[in-house]
Amino acid sequence: MIRVLLADDHGMVRAGLRSLIEETGDLAVQAEAADGREAIRLALTQPVDVAVVDISMPGMDGLEVISQLKAQRPELPILVLTMHEEEQYVVRTISAGAKGYITKRSAPEQLVKAIRQLHAGGRYLSDQAAELLALRVARGQGGASPLDGLSNRELQVLRALALGQTNREIAEAFHISVKTVDTYRFRLLKKLGLRNNAELSRFATAQGLVES
Repeated sequence: MIRVLLADDHGMVRAGLRSLIEETGDLAVQAEAADGREAIRLALTQPVDVAVVDISMPGMDGLEVISQLKAQRPELPILVLTMHEEEQYVVRTISAGAKGYITKRSAPEQLVKAIRQLHAGGRYLSDQAAELLALRVARGQGGASPLDGLSNRELQVLRALALGQTNREIAEAFHISVKTVDTYRFRLLKKLGLRNNAELSRFATAQGLVES
């Protein structure tokens, strides 16, 4: 039996994933987490074989979870299951140590296969994730993205601002203060050479972080 940890802040999503997993017969959900800190605690205290982790979670996000788990349980394979289909997220999660990357849209067809493949010692990328990684490699260092200089949290705040969320909404989503959000916004403007939220939004759209 392959024992799975599910980490996603939406209960309905976890219920759907659990249903997909447990109808297989050879997989079982050993533990569930609604945020990053709980995911790490369970991964370190429960006998789980594969961790399925979302990127966007309150407080400690999936990228931070991956980094900490690779440091504390390097043998545990991590599958990223997310709504994000942007190159930056694929590159960052794989670089952080994730062994697989699929989107929630493809979960019904790919989730179980991906878990089995990671448990067997392999990797699993959705077709789109594999294509994005291949394009990054083909571009080489000369094709580095201007987003590469941003921290994981700065990338998240940039996307949230581009989606029109207020500083208070962002603060509540990430469990940080409004003042901290404003600090991230100031850093983004300085790093990217932009002047205001409208320019941040246009930049994020041009980089494929949000749809136009």
